[in-house]
Order: sequence, then C-alpha cells, then structure tokens
Amino acid sequence: MTTPGSEASPSGGLLKSATVAVIGRPSAGKSTLVNALCGQKVSIVSPVPQTTRNRIRGILTTEKGQIVFIDTPGFHLSEKKFNLHLSDLVSRTLSDVDAALYVVDGARPFGAEEQALLDMLRRAAKPLVICLNKKDRAAEFWSILRNKLLVAFPNAPLVETSATGGQGVAEISDRLFDLAPVGDQMYPEDYYTDQQPDFRIAEIVREKAIAHTRQELPHALYVRMEDLEMRDDGATLWARGFLLVERESQMGILVGKAGEKIRAIVREAEKDLAEIFPYAVKLDMRVKVDREWRKKDQLLKYLIR
Repeated sequence: MTTPGSEASPSGGLLKSATVAVIGRPSAGKSTLVNALCGQKVSIVSPVPQTTRNRIRGILTTEKGQIVFIDTPGFHLSEKKFNLHLSDLVSRTLSDVDAALYVVDGARPFGAEEQALLDMLRRAAKPLVICLNKKDRAAEFWSILRNKLLVAFPNAPLVETSATGGQGVAEISDRLFDLAPVGDQMYPEDYYTDQQPDFRIAEIVREKAIAHTRQELPHALYVRMEDLEMRDDGATLWARGFLLVERESQMGILVGKAGEKIRAIVREAEKDLAEIFPYAVKLDMRVKVDREWRKKDQLLKYLIR
C-alpha cells in the first residue's frame, strides 16, 4: 500500500496514512475516544447505548501523517430490524478499512457481544490495536478482560485508557501510526471531520433531544434537516428541520409544557453549534410523527450509513 511520491515527515520518515474502524459494544466509549483522539467534537456523546447510528469520520493529522477514524454504532446482538442495520454497518466498515481500533468497556464483564466481536475481528484479519477503556472505573474483572484480550490477539498492542480523562489516548495514536502504511494525506491538515453541515446540525440536535428525553424515548426519534440558508452576509446560517417520533404521545414529551423542552433543545444545540461553525446557527425545529419509522427499510438505509 505504499504510495509513490509520498511526502516525508518533518522527522525525516515517510508520512503514514490509514483509515481505522473504531468498533466495540454499545457505551464502550468509542465516540468519546474519537473526540479525544481528534481534539474536537466529532461524534455526539450520551449515556444512552447506540447513540451513534452512522459511520462518523474523525481526522487526526500530525507530523507522522494522517489517520481517518470511522466511528461505528455499538455492536449489539438483536434480531430487530433497526439493530440488524447497525450491526451490518459495523461489519461492512471493518471490511473497508486499513486497520481496526477495538474499544472494550473495562467496566463490564465479558459477554456474548464481546465474543461475537472477537470472532468478527479474527475473520477480518485487519491490523489491530485494542483499547481497554474506562480504567478510571476499573472493576474487579479488569484483569480477566485484559487476559482474555491478550490471549485472543497476542500480537496486537493493548492500551489501557480512560477516554474521558485522556489517559492512554496519545499511546493509541502512536500504536496506530506504527501499523499505518506509508501514504499521502486524504484530507487537508485543518480538517478534523468531513461531515456536511446539515448532518452535523442534525446530530447535535439529536444529542440534545436524547439528553432531555433519554428516560422516555431515546431511540424513538430521528432528526431531518429540510433547509439551510446563509444570511447576514455569511454571519448566520438559518436551519429548518424536524424532530420525528413514532407516536403522537411522544410529541408532547419532546415539546414539553408550553414548548419549554423543545426550546431548551434548540438553545443548547445553537450554543454547541456556535463552537463548531465559524458563524452563528439559528434553528427552526418542529416535531412531527413518522409512525413505526424503525421498521422502514428505505429510511433506515438512509439514516444508518
């Protein structure tokens, strides 16, 4: 995979370049880790399992080269159509990348989903770095997990981390660059993600909606942006869209008393978006019903990609 004419790094070696699938069980800390590795908010984060529904690209560029992380949905064993689409996305992503970063939740015991991921990684036979995460919350079975992983992949580097505190993050980057092939950068140096504005806006809105409703309807909603229009000579982006739920009863949960909850969601999303974009983002978000949307194949293919 050496690329002819690849540039040299400032240290004198050839630059490295790789795509890396970030995989693991739900709530293992994948999105938090990707954000820490890239130094920016690339993926939305919440305590709700399977918050990530798409392949989210985060880009790390250093003097060694460039790594493009592809954050994937949490791998979950289930026969529900929604979860099958998510698991299929994980498998397809793993087949398309140069290497894998396997994030293991060190605060939970080994289970059937972990075994299925081990089997998937063995079949894929990709260069691998293992991240045993949540060292700050290490449980009594931390050493058991560590030994299982070392036995399963004796040649793969294993890094113990706390993604929320930054522990071990730099070492993960070093180990991935060790595995990466020589190659040219895929993105300009100032990129940390390739997500389009409408997708980024929809994800931030969904993050805030989950935070406000996670006890009632975290997976029963999705966000669809309809119109984006730049105004005020490029100083403000006006964005109109919908938060969609499955039943009329869920609309009231999302809107809140006298519209208080939807206003809070919009207010918090606009604050985060102001830190992401070099201009203000003003949101016009409405709530609608899309009955049984999690059973609609065409919609799921559009949302989970």
